[in-house]
Amino acid sequence: MTWQDPHALARRARVGQLIVLATFAVLALAFFRVQVLTSARYELQSTENRRRAVALPAPRGLVTDRNGVVLAENVPGYAVALRASSPESLKATITRLTPIMTVDSARLEGVLRRYRRAPTEPVVILRDASFETVSALEERRVWVPGLIIQSEPKRRYPFGEVTAHFVGYVGEVTEEELRSDAFPGARAGTLAGRHGIERQYDHVLRGKDGFKFIEVDALGRTVRAATEKSTLEPQPGATIRTTVDIDLQEHVARVFPEGWRGAVVAIDPKSGGILALYSSPTYDPNVFIGGVDPAFWAQLSEAADNPLFNRVTQARYPPASPWKLVMAAMALQRGIVTMESKMSLSCTGGMRYFNRYFRCWRVSGHGELTLAEAIQHSCDVYFYQLGIKLGLNNLLHDAVELGFYERSGVDLPNESRPVFPPSTEYYNQRYGPRGWTNAVTLNLAIGQGENAQTLIGMVQFYAMLANPDGVTPQPRLVAHETPTARQLDLSDDQLAGLREALIAVVAEGTGAAARLSKLRVAGKTGTAQNPHGPDHGWFIGFAPADDPEIVVGAIVEFAEHGSSVAPMVSSVIAQYLLGASPSIPAGDYRFLMPADSAPEPVPLLPDTALLRPGARISTPAPDTTRGAASRIR
Repeated sequence: MTWQDPHALARRARVGQLIVLATFAVLALAFFRVQVLTSARYELQSTENRRRAVALPAPRGLVTDRNGVVLAENVPGYAVALRASSPESLKATITRLTPIMTVDSARLEGVLRRYRRAPTEPVVILRDASFETVSALEERRVWVPGLIIQSEPKRRYPFGEVTAHFVGYVGEVTEEELRSDAFPGARAGTLAGRHGIERQYDHVLRGKDGFKFIEVDALGRTVRAATEKSTLEPQPGATIRTTVDIDLQEHVARVFPEGWRGAVVAIDPKSGGILALYSSPTYDPNVFIGGVDPAFWAQLSEAADNPLFNRVTQARYPPASPWKLVMAAMALQRGIVTMESKMSLSCTGGMRYFNRYFRCWRVSGHGELTLAEAIQHSCDVYFYQLGIKLGLNNLLHDAVELGFYERSGVDLPNESRPVFPPSTEYYNQRYGPRGWTNAVTLNLAIGQGENAQTLIGMVQFYAMLANPDGVTPQPRLVAHETPTARQLDLSDDQLAGLREALIAVVAEGTGAAARLSKLRVAGKTGTAQNPHGPDHGWFIGFAPADDPEIVVGAIVEFAEHGSSVAPMVSSVIAQYLLGASPSIPAGDYRFLMPADSAPEPVPLLPDTALLRPGARISTPAPDTTRGAASRIR
């Protein structure tokens, strides 16, 4: 039978038919699988190809003062972002947009770094875009594939420089911070707190970002926004109410001498709540919104007077004569003296200790004094002898127990730790076992020597003196239910005696410039020696003296005398308690001269310099010409 035989042809036809039917059956099964069994997967893939996720930043929580006045808020703003297939494409698109928005080389490099961290997400080009810029970009949207413009809450600080050092500001997280998880939950482009409350309570204020989908065409251009069902709304951050009284804060900013460096802090001694916190010079946190110009940042961060430096919590100064109350409290606790105790040597203008002569600030001397009178007149010779009676080991131990070796615990980031010897081993390590003598006790007794405290730490101690039970909580900007407290182990009579001595300082002693006609003010002046220029002026006071409601501490660099600072502190007290304050007298208070009379700023000592031999923040070892004491208290 040949191949042309009809039977053979029929058989081959049937085989061909079977092959065709089998092919169609396979195709039908494949179509059924694609169209029915796995349709959801392909539908999702198709959707993903035309939809892009865009993050919706959560509005940060508000920061308010104690009465609800807003200190940090959000206002409407616009952010411009781009999607790109490669760094080269992104760079080319930004270059085309240069006539509309300026992106310098530094910002461009930052944009490219953010893109490399998350190439599948939109990269923010401009955070604080003006309405004009947004309008111009919208007109050119069709020629800019991947362009995303969306409204985004923008941070604003209504009081600017007045509240900068405790409110802080926000900035974009860095690549290093993302790797170290310094801000849990943050992503590329997240704004996080940089200083102050914004940083301390960032986890409360930041909220939780949402997202939405947009539809794009084949070139990546936005076609439309997705439906509401595919949008996850952001969760705003919580509002934080501080203990600050903004009216008092503004008053402090007004009365602080313009062009001078220093700080003021006011606290409620019973609750530990901070009523005002001001550091000078200051800065405007609003300039950081949307990113700061690198040249301006360099100018700000490298300035000799360092406006970013919070002198309330970070600067450390010799505590000078306000420290004499610490000495008195420690001696009373140990029963070494009473308020009526006198020393064996009366003050004749100085005293000799072995082969060195230590002077009192008053050259003619104070004569024979009780402890209460020595506080009133700030007699150095009395406290030299009190330091010797107390003994170096007891002095160091008790001061550490009172917290002068530790931070105050205020709820602000980067608080400096005081410089204070925790034991005599400090001197052995610094100078060698035979490189120092017990004469260091005399320096420490008047708040000089190896002793540098923060303003907030000293004010916390005076809050203990102000309270009837000698207890005060940690200073706080945001109230906590159970803050840690510090306590003076003194009897009611001893505490009352110290308060009466501080009242006498203002009534008829070195703090007379702080007197108020309608209030009894208690306080202490101080003059801290400064090897870099004129001495610094201290004053810490509280009122009403019988039942204190406010403690105010201030230090003005180069002010020379604590009496120069006293009127400013009494003005703050009067403003808080009376609702109005007397004008500060012109007199001859040096720091109230015009700003151009202020001494030239000098660079701040780095922290490590405080611990190096020969680089003390306080005066060098006393000699026979001047001694360790300040000239004027």
